[in-house]
Amino acid sequence: MLFRMKAIAAAALSLATLATGGLAQAADLPVKAAKKVADLPFFLVIDDRVSFSWMPKGTDPGVFSVNPNGTVNGKTAKQVYSFTHFDAWAYGTNFFTISMFKSDHNDPANPCFTNGAGQIVSAVSGLPANCSGMTEIYGLFRSTLGWNEIFNTKAFTAGPLHNISFEVGMDGSSENSFFSAAKRDVVAGLQFAFDLPYKGYFNVAPLVYWEFSSHSVFAQCNLFAPGVPGATCLGDGDRRFKPTWAVETNYYMDLGFLPENMQFWSISGRAGWYGPKGTESNPVPFAAPGNINTKVEFNSEPIRLTLDASKAVWGPKYSHFVDLWVAYRYWQNKFGLDHNNSVACTFNGQSNHTCTESTVYGGVTMKF
Repeated sequence: MLFRMKAIAAAALSLATLATGGLAQAADLPVKAAKKVADLPFFLVIDDRVSFSWMPKGTDPGVFSVNPNGTVNGKTAKQVYSFTHFDAWAYGTNFFTISMFKSDHNDPANPCFTNGAGQIVSAVSGLPANCSGMTEIYGLFRSTLGWNEIFNTKAFTAGPLHNISFEVGMDGSSENSFFSAAKRDVVAGLQFAFDLPYKGYFNVAPLVYWEFSSHSVFAQCNLFAPGVPGATCLGDGDRRFKPTWAVETNYYMDLGFLPENMQFWSISGRAGWYGPKGTESNPVPFAAPGNINTKVEFNSEPIRLTLDASKAVWGPKYSHFVDLWVAYRYWQNKFGLDHNNSVACTFNGQSNHTCTESTVYGGVTMKF
C-alpha cells in the first residue's frame, strides 16, 4: 500500500507542475489495477498546492508596442499565481487548476490598448496613456474514469500500457484588457496511460475539443473590424467555433538514476495540439475581408526541471512540500491565430511577435 500511495502522490505532484500551462490534462492512477479495499477512504489522495512563477517573455495576441528605433516589442512579462487540486478515488482522478496572470505595462488593462501604430493609448481620449498591466484568470478541469477500475479487470494493462480511461474536461478564461478576450470550451475523449521508469508515466489523450464561446474585440464591429454585423464582423464580438480534434500529452519521471544523495530532482512536461476550429470571426464566413481561417495551435512545456527543496533540506518525510523549478514554454498560433497572417499577429506586413510565445520561466510550488 505504501508504494501505491507514493506512486499516486507522484501523479499529484506532476499535475501540480502544469498549473501555469493554461492547457493540461489529468493523469490516470499510475498504479496497476486493483480491487477496491473496503477500509480505504473514498479519496485515496487529495493534493492541494499553490505556485508563484515569473514569465519574462510572455505574449498576448495583438498586444505590442513600438520602440523609438522602430523595432516591435511584443513581449510581456507576467507574474503567475496558481492553485491546483488533484484527487484520486477508486475509479479515476480529478484535476483542477486556476491561475491569475498579471502582465506588465506592455499589456495594459482597460481602457488602454495598443492602436494600429503600436502605441498604447486610452480608449476614452485616444491619447497616449499609461495603464497598469491587465489581469487574466484561467481555469481548467480534467477528470478520468479508468477502464480497469470500471470493469474490475487488468485487461487494459499490457506491457508499458498501464490503463485506458475516459476523459472529460473544460476550460475558461477572462481578462480585463480592452480586447476583453474570453473563452469557454469542453473536451471529451480517451486517455492512454503508459508507465515510465522511476515511478514515472506518459499519458496521451486524443480528444474532441469544442470552443463553444469565445470573445474578441478583433472580431467585433469597431475600429478593428468595420463592416456589416453578421456578414463581415460580429456585432458583439462573441464567436462560436466548430468542434475540432485535439491531442494532449504529459509526462513525469523522477531522476532515480542519480546517486542517492542527489535524488531530489524530477522532470515533467506537456504538449497539446488543437485543430483548426473555423474562421477567426466564426461564424462569419471565410469570404469576409480579413477573416482568415484558424490554424493548428501547439501549446507546450517540453521540459520542467524540479528540485524537491523540502526533501533536500528536511529529509524524505517532507518530500515535495516545497519545490523550486525552471521550465521552457513554447506556444505557436496562440488561441488558433495564424501567427504569419492574422491581423492580430502582424504590424506593417511583419510579425509583431505576439502569437508565438517562447520563454524560459521559473517558480516555486508549495503543498498545504
